[in-house]
Amino acid sequence: MAARTRPNTAPALRLRETLLGGRTLSLGGVDGWLLTDIAALCAFGLVMVYSASEALGFLWFENPNYFFYRQLMGMGLGVLALVILARTDYHRLRRLAPVAALCLVAMLILVLVPHLGTQANGARRWFTVGPLSVQPSAIAILVSIVFFSKWLTDRAPAVRTYRGVRDYALLIGVLIALVLLERDLGSSIIIAGTALVLLALGGVRKRHMFVLVGVAMAGGYLLVMLVAYRSSRLATFTHPCDDPLNTGYQACQALYAFGSGGLTGVGLGNSVQKYQWLPEAHTDFIFAIIGEELGLVGTVSVVLAFTLLLWRGVRASLRAPDSYGALLAGGITAWIGIQAFVNIGAVTGVIPTTGIPLPFISYGGTSLAMTLAGVGILCNVSAQGRRQGVTLRAHVDRRRGDGRPPDPGAGDGPGAAPL
Repeated sequence: MAARTRPNTAPALRLRETLLGGRTLSLGGVDGWLLTDIAALCAFGLVMVYSASEALGFLWFENPNYFFYRQLMGMGLGVLALVILARTDYHRLRRLAPVAALCLVAMLILVLVPHLGTQANGARRWFTVGPLSVQPSAIAILVSIVFFSKWLTDRAPAVRTYRGVRDYALLIGVLIALVLLERDLGSSIIIAGTALVLLALGGVRKRHMFVLVGVAMAGGYLLVMLVAYRSSRLATFTHPCDDPLNTGYQACQALYAFGSGGLTGVGLGNSVQKYQWLPEAHTDFIFAIIGEELGLVGTVSVVLAFTLLLWRGVRASLRAPDSYGALLAGGITAWIGIQAFVNIGAVTGVIPTTGIPLPFISYGGTSLAMTLAGVGILCNVSAQGRRQGVTLRAHVDRRRGDGRPPDPGAGDGPGAAPL
């Protein structure tokens, strides 16, 4: 028999290395547990957005699928971003970070310009392009993580000095000020919280961190007390049902939804609160609809799904190949965790209402797409860390001689496969 000739793959390999700056796309295996968890949250989110918004969609647009279709569009863009970023070496983001930060600042300024930004409910936060609306403050969270991770990595020794912490705080202050001009306190809280986590991961001294946290808390208190509608939210936080038809209306209706749901809920699609009893039922307060329709079982399942996501994110950060990857993974994990905690805490009455969507579940195309993009970066960091772990411990495999991966985390979880 004639010997088979192996195809010449050198040109393709050279082209791939040229496009990626010398780095290949083969990054080991994706985190199957992480991707399965994200897929489950997104699918569940689509179901709940449809259930919570069908009445409102029919009332406003004569189409019960209106919000569902738009959420599906945002998810499609997010999945595309996830796939691209999961297969792109995260080190390339380090070079693009300054340009992305400048573009973000320009967007945050331009959205405030009349006739460019769209105003709704007294806030000017959106660019409207045909059927799509883009919210720069939602983009700001991910871009700030990429930029501040680079900033902290490049200035690693300075992070432990007063001057370095001061410069970092000034950058955060400028970004938060631009977001606050859009009347978006919720996104400002997420940016500030995530930035503090990044600073802690970057190796800041404890005394500097305590001072910065104190300043942030004092500034947040002033921002709340100096604006009437924010201070009223804080005043009704402790006793929301003292004024159930005015300032405490939304919080009371959310509690009624949880009370109606009980242990197992009234059944998927059978919510009463979504018929305009609970404002923002498909966005910020969708967790209350989950509690009403699926009961305690549904809400606990959502919390467990976010707990699994945080575990895999922390694991990816600890196993990252370098400090930049560790900061990226840690920042993205902190972002999703803080946002989920703030949303669930506000809906259940644990903390004052801030107007933050629940990641992967609440309606909002820009927020969903950017969160999925962040997960793509997280998957890339995780994959490179897993590949490096296998390489460094390859001698264990040779010594054992059974061909199994030496890294207990390599290839684990459902759906683990090479990128």
